[in-house]
Amino acid sequence: MFVRIVKMKFEKENIPLFKAVFEESKETIRSSEGCTFLELYQDKKDETIFFTYSYWEEEANLDAYRNSDFFKSVWARTKVLFSAKPEAWSVNKIESLP
Repeated sequence: MFVRIVKMKFEKENIPLFKAVFEESKETIRSSEGCTFLELYQDKKDETIFFTYSYWEEEANLDAYRNSDFFKSVWARTKVLFSAKPEAWSVNKIESLP
């Protein structure tokens, strides 16, 4: 299992559009094979910055999702809303405390 973190910065006027795209897409993303968790965060100081955290069982699952027609459609709708290039990391969870 690993965690995929994506940082996205949007034009302020595009935030409602992004939230609508995420709302429409979140259940399909979460139900993708190998995706076991999905959260969306918004920065407290800069409202134009968002993060997604998703947990994936295998790298192959994330690759299959990223190569899907669904992802390509969602990404096409999302990337036109950015004000900066997105950043992404795949990380291993070392420890988690409840």
